[in-house]
Amino acid sequence: MEQSARWNGTAGNAWVDMQELLDGMFKLFEKLLVEAVTEAGASRVLDIGCGTGGTTLAIARALGADGNCTGVDISEPMIDAARARAATEGSPARFVCADAQTHHFDPESVDMIVSRFGVMFFDDPVAAFANLHCAAEPNAELRLIVWRSADDNPFMTTAERAATPLLPGMPAREPNAPGQFAFGDADRVEGILRESGWADMDLQPLDIVCTLPETELERYFTRLGLIAPMLREADDATRRRVISNVRAAFEPYVDGTKVRFTAACWMVSARAAD
Repeated sequence: MEQSARWNGTAGNAWVDMQELLDGMFKLFEKLLVEAVTEAGASRVLDIGCGTGGTTLAIARALGADGNCTGVDISEPMIDAARARAATEGSPARFVCADAQTHHFDPESVDMIVSRFGVMFFDDPVAAFANLHCAAEPNAELRLIVWRSADDNPFMTTAERAATPLLPGMPAREPNAPGQFAFGDADRVEGILRESGWADMDLQPLDIVCTLPETELERYFTRLGLIAPMLREADDATRRRVISNVRAAFEPYVDGTKVRFTAACWMVSARAAD
């Protein structure tokens, strides 16, 4: 329920508003998943935690008229945005607003399941991947891109670290709790997949340099992440101090008109065991 409330509220709306920026930042990850689908020869694909649909639409374009790609996300605002994008593009991609942990998928209906940063938020990841296993035909491939640990991704925690002295009560990140870095531990990920019926697990480190325009940096850190809801509650003076501190903390990542950082991730692959 907590994840549903979050992604159907301000967080989901923020992602819709930031769609173009986020799609640009993570374009290379989208490309990797499209390549994985085409190399596997898949034709019936599920994109889990599809957000506003960028990866789903890209896969649908690659599959062409003979393929099918369906995006699933718990966020109604993001699914509405994805459907609008598909309509504008004339894409056959389908979008379903549902919790992939509990949604009734047609059994053995897909030959590949993918996700770009969309599977780290399940309340019960073993139940979720067991449910996805039911949707997969025997030997279907699973291909996920997930974040490694918070320590491996200092850019992603810069704002909260800089803001914490000025915002008492900043929520602490709990290891393995649903959230951005929940799949940072490779052994835990393998255990989740094994327990939920997947086989041949393989995790490869993936380090990708991402960029965003420097002019978008403040909007990025004030709309997304742990400090965003706290800034909405802060008084004007505190808000100004926090924004100033956080912007200064990001300075090592600023390179002229661009902000550059390395996204430290896992490329996770597995196969649906018979």
